[in-house]
Amino acid sequence: MDEEIHAGDFDAWLRGMIASLRGDEGTEVPCGSCVGCCVSSYHIPLRPEDRAALARIPASALVDAPGLPAGHAMMGYGPDGHCPMFDGTGCTIYPHRPQTCRDYDCRIFAAAGIMAGGPEKRVINERVEAWRFRYADADACRRHAAIRATAAFIRDRWQAFPGLCAPTAPTGIAVLALKSHQVFLDPAHEELADEERARAILQANRDFGRPVADDLPGGAGGPQSSPCETSPSASLGSNQVDLGGIT
Repeated sequence: MDEEIHAGDFDAWLRGMIASLRGDEGTEVPCGSCVGCCVSSYHIPLRPEDRAALARIPASALVDAPGLPAGHAMMGYGPDGHCPMFDGTGCTIYPHRPQTCRDYDCRIFAAAGIMAGGPEKRVINERVEAWRFRYADADACRRHAAIRATAAFIRDRWQAFPGLCAPTAPTGIAVLALKSHQVFLDPAHEELADEERARAILQANRDFGRPVADDLPGGAGGPQSSPCETSPSASLGSNQVDLGGIT
């Protein structure tokens, strides 16, 4: 793709995304006219807090999703991959859209150096290829390189994870890489065997919600959350998206 789109300052974006993953705040994405997430065959988790959206989403748009907690639901998509609330130009319930939609930020794939998926994610993949971050200093470049290296390790060395519990869906890979990239920032990781790196990544995922300092200018840890103790993507299929809830 020839077009380049400004993705913002990398460190500022990373701080905001980490805060979003911890549940501290939502995200602000410069979507412009892009509707990629609306037309890319995504199941959308609906939370109890999405009352305004649920009141406007017809029951026929909901799909069975065994294992969801009480009060949660799942919205499906049409044969064309479009969200039922998408009318061809935009979201018909935009002011009341689910929190999942508010949190979705395809820059996570640009940060991780991976695509959002296959042909069904074509529109998002085009945007991912177009994003360009700005870096304030060499440390910001190193942080980005660490995220990309972590994502590549999760994707390519999945056999090294205990119980083969590494995520395989692009969203799960990208989110786990963001949560655990500190492992690859530490030069000592080069001395570790693949199995040791995998365990360190899972430990970083478990530690993610604890109030520890971030390796970011002005960054600080967030409140306690509940990172997955086993599989970072156990509850999410390849076509589910929930950036605030992926563990």
